[in-house]
Amino acid sequence: MKKYGKKPAGRYDTSGLIEAQFEPGSRRRVLRNLLGIKSKREMDRIEARAQVRALLKLTKTYGRRHRFTSADICQIHRIWLGDIYAWAGRYRQVNLTKDNFTFAAANQIARLMEEFEKGPLREFTPCHFATTDQIARALAVVHTELVLVHPFRDGNGRVARLLVTLMAMQGDLPSLDFSNLKGHKRNEYYAAVRSGLDRNYNPMEYIFIDVIAKSLRKHRT
Repeated sequence: MKKYGKKPAGRYDTSGLIEAQFEPGSRRRVLRNLLGIKSKREMDRIEARAQVRALLKLTKTYGRRHRFTSADICQIHRIWLGDIYAWAGRYRQVNLTKDNFTFAAANQIARLMEEFEKGPLREFTPCHFATTDQIARALAVVHTELVLVHPFRDGNGRVARLLVTLMAMQGDLPSLDFSNLKGHKRNEYYAAVRSGLDRNYNPMEYIFIDVIAKSLRKHRT
């Protein structure tokens, strides 16, 4: 399923398609959007609020017995960002490179997402497992593989977090709290994603064990 490589460091590399364009007046810090937002800080706030609303809607859309598909991943992205970006819910048409890492080529995404559906999504959803460690393993595999494919122009990590949160709820866990993934923990997270290139999901599994533990503690207080 792997079609990733490495390129020189730099910002996202994109072509001239609409999903690659920046909002005029934003100093190339905000992607062209339906709201005319030019401030990155304001866009970050808008996206964060939309993500909270999206999770509420998604929990009512996808039940405990649902087996997720690639179409669902597109729907999750669309529900979250559909009022903000014209390309929300559609696979990207541009190649993306970030921090010395090249994500899956755009012309491979449809095939890779089909493999993702037939592989991890079929194996691990509905997410009904006996122990939290088994759930953590399921979340780690699904999250890592989706991030590596990076099917959308933007918001891939957050869509992956929305998806595994819905999976965790299928396993009778509370909404996942990712707030500890900052500082050195964020660097550990990026390293765990890269480990997925070799199908080594253990580093991401350890991260999800911690996320689940923190989420359970927060839920019980």
